[in-house]
Amino acid sequence: MSLLDLNHANITQTLLSRLFQSDIRTWLLDYAQPYKELMAYYRCAMMEVSTKFHVLNEEFSLQYDRNPIEGIKTRLKSLESVIEKLSRKQLPLSIESIEQNINDIAGVRVVCSYQSDIYMLADAFLRQDDIVLVQRKDYIQNPKPNGYRSLHLIVETPIYLHNQKKPMKVEVQFRTISMDWWASLEHKIRYKKNVVITDQIAKELYDCAAMGEQLDLRMERIQRSVEPSPMDAKEERAK
Repeated sequence: MSLLDLNHANITQTLLSRLFQSDIRTWLLDYAQPYKELMAYYRCAMMEVSTKFHVLNEEFSLQYDRNPIEGIKTRLKSLESVIEKLSRKQLPLSIESIEQNINDIAGVRVVCSYQSDIYMLADAFLRQDDIVLVQRKDYIQNPKPNGYRSLHLIVETPIYLHNQKKPMKVEVQFRTISMDWWASLEHKIRYKKNVVITDQIAKELYDCAAMGEQLDLRMERIQRSVEPSPMDAKEERAK
């Protein structure tokens, strides 16, 4: 990126920032209470999904004497991010538009020990009768061009209010420790203010992702040499 391009990007970002601040002020006047209620519903949906994974982790711990989940994180998109996404897609700025068009407002990240644990947990999660799969993107089998790896599920789950049952969408991301470490640091580097990501830096980041994948596979081979995975144990009992 040239200096001219960088200056243009900074000016564009400043203009967008002002636009978003204006949009947010309008939103707060027109939709403050409905938006607050909607975000509360998304938080409830995140809690529902997070609890399901805590239960699965406890079950596998009792059954196989190890926890496949290293950590569970949740996040809710900010109002600025919501408005930016609707504006970028040229969609209406309304509560109905948010529910219909944005699937990743509520996010749950499940950090696993091994790649096989990701698929085992995802399968167990999707078998639950109150979970409906909306979309699946496997960036582990098909990594993004920059090296990003993760399994993404968009699911719909009901939350139970005092007078109704309301279906809500949640994005679930599954990563190993190395995938999560790489994604977090790559994001900090790539989106640092006034930093130009050259082709060489992009290549270095991609190479680090590739090394992380090799470490994942190597650690899993070591783990399987000393202890069968839950799926291996299940297949052995079925014989």
